[in-house]
Amino acid sequence: MSTRTSILAWLLLTGLVGGFGAFRFTSRDQTLYLPDQTSHGHHQIEMACASCHTPFGGVKDDACTNCHGEQRTAADSHPASKFNDPRNAGNLEKIDARRCVTCHVEHWPEGTHREGYTLPVDFCVTCHADVGTERPSHAGMSFTTCSDAGCHNYHDNRALWEDYLKKHIGEPFVLASAKVLPRGVAMVAKGPKSLAAKDQDAPRTVAFSAALVSEWEESAHARSGINCSGCHGGTQGLAWVNKPPLTICAGCHGEQNKGFGLGKHGMSVAAGLGPMSPGRARLPMRAEAKELEVGCDSCHGGHSVNARKAAVDSCLGCHDDEHSRSYQRSPHFKLWEAEINRTAPPGTGVSCATCHMPREKSSSGAVVVQHNQNDNLRPSENMVRNVCASCHGVGFSLDAVADPELVRHNFAGRPKKHVASVDMVEKRAAQGKR
Repeated sequence: MSTRTSILAWLLLTGLVGGFGAFRFTSRDQTLYLPDQTSHGHHQIEMACASCHTPFGGVKDDACTNCHGEQRTAADSHPASKFNDPRNAGNLEKIDARRCVTCHVEHWPEGTHREGYTLPVDFCVTCHADVGTERPSHAGMSFTTCSDAGCHNYHDNRALWEDYLKKHIGEPFVLASAKVLPRGVAMVAKGPKSLAAKDQDAPRTVAFSAALVSEWEESAHARSGINCSGCHGGTQGLAWVNKPPLTICAGCHGEQNKGFGLGKHGMSVAAGLGPMSPGRARLPMRAEAKELEVGCDSCHGGHSVNARKAAVDSCLGCHDDEHSRSYQRSPHFKLWEAEINRTAPPGTGVSCATCHMPREKSSSGAVVVQHNQNDNLRPSENMVRNVCASCHGVGFSLDAVADPELVRHNFAGRPKKHVASVDMVEKRAAQGKR
């Protein structure tokens, strides 16, 4: 082969490889560039490389805190400010805890623990080797147990603070007043602009059924004066949209949309990758749901906006893990049935949403539903403070979330594990009184 032919062949091959690489680099499918499998927390957004990485660079400094900022707030047990303090310079030589990626390396499946960190399980010994001397109650304990449920969390430790546990010493396993926050008034009461079926303003060219109008008439939207055009358009020169996008919902439900985008239901939408489908999940899902798209109306319904359906039926329509399948055999479900059948007071029933999408008070004082269903599962003890402790004693709650078998069977029974955290606090408080 002549030199000229070789050069032309080399140029052609280089151009083809370069062109293919450029095409794949600009396409939505970035699989070619994944160095390894992503973690269970990030697999939905693995095609949105720019969410975490600077093109041809490293990990963005703020990539982690853009989504996990609540873990690095004033409640953080290990804020960056602690390690920027010159008095802790010695610890920085052992582990640079100022940077998220020191402890959380992505694309390393064999080194990633269930909680998402990639250091050895006993990493606490790096800085706390003398804890047995400082706290006799911890003498002889293995450093592999520090992060066991009910003991210590590296970031948000609010459910395990000593002062918090001290307030809840001696509580019964079920509190005398066991109920959650009431629904927001705006979600229940009829407003001054309440609409009826005769008021619907869909264009005459749009075909719809009477049943659809009836669903809307009974919904919170109609009670609040939201007509067909409020979501679908079709008036004042706006085109009619059969299936309004999520941005329409977000126009009124901004707080809920923000939470949705931070959780596993909506994080792929927030990253610009389109809706998540149950078939892409790493948790067991029902076969008939695998091709569905997860959005507002997949849980609430487009016109009925049925909160009760969204609280249980929508969840069980997709989720098929043992915890979900066990729910309808649990004491919590019996309480939920009693509430919806009106044989028990409002707020005493326990649905899927009661625990995983709890009602919270916003900064304005309004009661809103937290739509980030991962918010209190990082780790699960976070659920104790804003959910479990509404009905149960804190000691019992810590025991319950620390018992994997009990969690698997959706809390059908009593905990067989006991977390000594409250006992330690009680003993320490008693010693302080002497």
